[in-house]
Amino acid sequence: MEWLSVLPPLVAIIIVIWKKEVILALLAAVFSAELLLASQQHSNIIFYAFIGFIERIISVVSSAGNARILIFSLLIGALLAYIRDSGGVSATVEKLVNKGIAKSKRQVGALTMFTGMVIFIESNLSVLTAGILSRDLFDKFKMSRARLAYIIDSTSAPVCILVLLNGWGAYVLALLNNYDLGQSSVSILWGSVAFNFYAIITLLLVVYTVVTDKVHGPMKEIELALNADEQSNKSPDASELVAESAMLESTKQEQAHYSTVAPALPQQSLSKEMLQESIVPATKARFMLVPLLSMILAMFFFMYWSGDGDITQGNGSKSVLYATCFALAVSYSLLRFYKRFQHQELIDIGFKGIGELLPLVTIVLMSLTLGASLKELGTGFFIAGIVGEYLPLVLVVPMLFLAGAVISFSTGTSWGTFAILIPIGVPLIQALGLPPSLVIAAILGGGIFGDHCSPISDTTCVSAIASGCDLLEHVKTQMPYALFAGTLTLVAYIIASIMMI
Repeated sequence: MEWLSVLPPLVAIIIVIWKKEVILALLAAVFSAELLLASQQHSNIIFYAFIGFIERIISVVSSAGNARILIFSLLIGALLAYIRDSGGVSATVEKLVNKGIAKSKRQVGALTMFTGMVIFIESNLSVLTAGILSRDLFDKFKMSRARLAYIIDSTSAPVCILVLLNGWGAYVLALLNNYDLGQSSVSILWGSVAFNFYAIITLLLVVYTVVTDKVHGPMKEIELALNADEQSNKSPDASELVAESAMLESTKQEQAHYSTVAPALPQQSLSKEMLQESIVPATKARFMLVPLLSMILAMFFFMYWSGDGDITQGNGSKSVLYATCFALAVSYSLLRFYKRFQHQELIDIGFKGIGELLPLVTIVLMSLTLGASLKELGTGFFIAGIVGEYLPLVLVVPMLFLAGAVISFSTGTSWGTFAILIPIGVPLIQALGLPPSLVIAAILGGGIFGDHCSPISDTTCVSAIASGCDLLEHVKTQMPYALFAGTLTLVAYIIASIMMI
């Protein structure tokens, strides 16, 4: 009956495709997982599945790491609202355009990609910084938010797993340190970089998209529709032109009337309230750039601090939460110092931003809950078991890559996939004499591949949050690129296995 453990993720995928409703799909998947767990211990399956469903959510929220992710996702909503309502985004966009840094689609895409690549220390921070910085730039140049979500999502994790001077490298290194492979874990891990074909191909596809300014598949349809809407807005029909002409004529008459009356009105007759309403505070790019820079620098500091002086050993979930809180405090203080908003206005803006992200944060919560249920069901281990000892030797590495993709797609976690497959892959290295770096690279690449395709991945959700893109739209538009890169990677691992094994 182990095969039933794949039922919950299948339920999630079917409902997402059928109803286009992610939260409903996740709720159904979690409940079906709890039904399977309850059937193993109780006769009253429905009742205990209901109780287990609630308790599973409680246990997920009770986890310190998960709680940090959820709180961080909510606070990002407040930070985005501060940056947006302060006018900092529009001022930054204007400054970048005037300085010649972002005067074309290619320059905007390159700026986004470069920002994501530079901040390789933590994938969520990379996604958030690049997304927040580029949202209005993409709007200005009529590029879809789906394209932005694709660029930041397909830059962050691949860069993190290739650079390795971050929490990703430390995590994988900790998994490898449990085994004796005849060479150091560090040399194996660094050797995997050259064989991580999926990460390399994915980054090359991002470069292609930026340089050529071409998009394909569903993303192209969305951008064509976006441009069509823009053209229709620029081309009013005859009735609109007549109405506009009449309005202009009326305005001219009013202006002529007031130009003769206004000199007779004493200047002192203007009330203090009217004068205050006529003065609009000038917005500044610093309202966006200072909080963002504060978040990046704070992230480095907290990674260093939580790692006891070793930035690669830092706690990512702690650091990104602390950095977000610090950036939020900086943004609040900045807006109060320049008297942009009053205290109560900032409170209202912050809660409004949090409220805007509640649906996506709910998706993150349900994704984490489903992952916890699937872990207890043993879904990942069952899928990994498909990769058996009876495969031809040259197909072991490609199959590990596919197994990693299926596990991460089904469970929504690349790190969880690494934890499942490395203990399976390492014994295969020892028993069959497979190249260690090649095997580890296939596992790591497979985990990222499935994560890019999964609608229940927390990274996918954060990318949608950062770019302001609909979650399902992001999944649908990124899928063709991920599948293309995955297919090329599979072929590359077959060729590499033939040459090296």
